[in-house]
Amino acid sequence: MAGFCYFPQTGEDIRQMLDRIGVTSMDDLYCDVPPEFLHKEELNLPDAMSEQQVRHFFESLAAMDPKLKVFVGAGAYDHYVPAVIPYITSRSEFLTAYTPYQCEISQGTLRYIFEYQTMICNLTGLDVSNASVYDGSTAAAEAMRMCVACARRKNTVLLSKALLPQVLGVVKTYAKYAGIRLAFIEAEGGRTSLASLKAQLESGDVAGAIVPSVNRYGIVEDLTGFAEALHACDALLVQYCDPSALAVLKTPAEWDADIAVGDGQSLGIPLCYGGPYVGFMACKKAYMRKLPGRIVGQTVDAQGRRAFVLTLQAREQHIRREKATSNICSNESLMALWVTVYLSLMGPEGMRQVNAKSSAGAHYLYEKLLETGKFEPVFDAPFLKEFVLKPLCNVNELQQRLCDAGFFAALKTEEGYVSFCVTEKHNRAEIDALVAAI
Repeated sequence: MAGFCYFPQTGEDIRQMLDRIGVTSMDDLYCDVPPEFLHKEELNLPDAMSEQQVRHFFESLAAMDPKLKVFVGAGAYDHYVPAVIPYITSRSEFLTAYTPYQCEISQGTLRYIFEYQTMICNLTGLDVSNASVYDGSTAAAEAMRMCVACARRKNTVLLSKALLPQVLGVVKTYAKYAGIRLAFIEAEGGRTSLASLKAQLESGDVAGAIVPSVNRYGIVEDLTGFAEALHACDALLVQYCDPSALAVLKTPAEWDADIAVGDGQSLGIPLCYGGPYVGFMACKKAYMRKLPGRIVGQTVDAQGRRAFVLTLQAREQHIRREKATSNICSNESLMALWVTVYLSLMGPEGMRQVNAKSSAGAHYLYEKLLETGKFEPVFDAPFLKEFVLKPLCNVNELQQRLCDAGFFAALKTEEGYVSFCVTEKHNRAEIDALVAAI
């Protein structure tokens, strides 16, 4: 053990633990592994390197990845990240931000979670927000469970076929192991069909429906009549949202949605090979006790000063396991902080500008792509920053040509369409260069 002076266990400690479980050596712990799978030779590890050599090594690995301009969305958006955000979130006060178990020593963490919840409520218009779940897909799956938990002896949840594929996939997995029945609402003309919803409601077993605010085709949904139809059948309306777009679109509260979910990635979290992201959930006050995770509330301490506490903790480590709503909330607290800093910097006007620039760029690219003669329109419906077109050329060759020119674009959909997305990061010259490559 001399070479591992930072390991807390001594040789005697290890001997006592082995004696306790009835084995004589560490190798005995692997006795069930077939011998041919055990590596008996020395590990082929590289020689030690200096700090400078290590830096060069990883820089060479990073150089192998092409640096592409991202014109793809599909639930992950390349929005601008103000430089001050990583500086603030890397301050020592936040470096270990995880879960606020002890309120008396976690006031800083509790405060920014409270501010995050407040901002999510402002964006959605709903009464209560938690903080938080892993990503948008798991937030949608938890909302499905909420619908069933809030319903009386109903076990069917409806899903719009216009939801993002990854959302549908995760919800299906949750439903399979939770014993929840799923049924699907058709999409007509690129939008979720109200007629299809009403037809599904005739079964009488529907606990709720999950529909997008901006759907997988980039189309802004018109949800007129959805809440009325669902509420007439004592079912809940869950809206899956891009929170950045909520700065300019009709809010879930204005649609009379009961629950709003989505992914906070579009609120300034950079594209990082798939994560970490942060799923948000907000709901009407009536359903607050069915929210998974934690809710931070505001109070006063013994001296009358403003203070923050964990108001609700519906998680199995806090209450009896069978009474817990979910165990998902290994809180994405640092990402909630990131979103909070982003929203506080941007403010309402900044968020409106983000959407205005994104929308202007997306509509400019849409028209320019049609002018190439290599695409046809698919839907006649409003979009914000993302859209699909029907390709009149080989999609694999198209994607390779764009990649060679430095663009990640023309994502292929299940229907054979190609998807493009423009954010405020892309100027007119970059869009023209993408079109020129095509």
